[in-house]
Amino acid sequence: MKQISKQNAPHYQWGNQCDSWILSSNPHLSVKQELMPPQTREQNHLHQFAQQTFYILSGTANMHTENSVFELVKGDSLTIPPKTAHFIENLRDEPLEFLVISQPDTALDRINLS
Repeated sequence: MKQISKQNAPHYQWGNQCDSWILSSNPHLSVKQELMPPQTREQNHLHQFAQQTFYILSGTANMHTENSVFELVKGDSLTIPPKTAHFIENLRDEPLEFLVISQPDTALDRINLS
């Protein structure tokens, strides 16, 4: 076992200066802590097999799905089923920090949409 935090977790950047720290990852499950600067969004996409749960740590997220927009604040969570187009955005002037839990892992499972 190894204690993991943002300080020692594997890290990568995505999108427009957004950060991701991999807290746990195996073929069946991944847990990431992500940080989105103000006024950023990800590309609309879907996952063929993975369901994803987003849990807001701080800030306010707008989660867009095929038919809805959900405003999520600290302590809120939302699960996106497989094959559901979605994207998260931060329309506020403060950073957005959240956990994204994917089951199974999303490696090679993402399809970007226009």
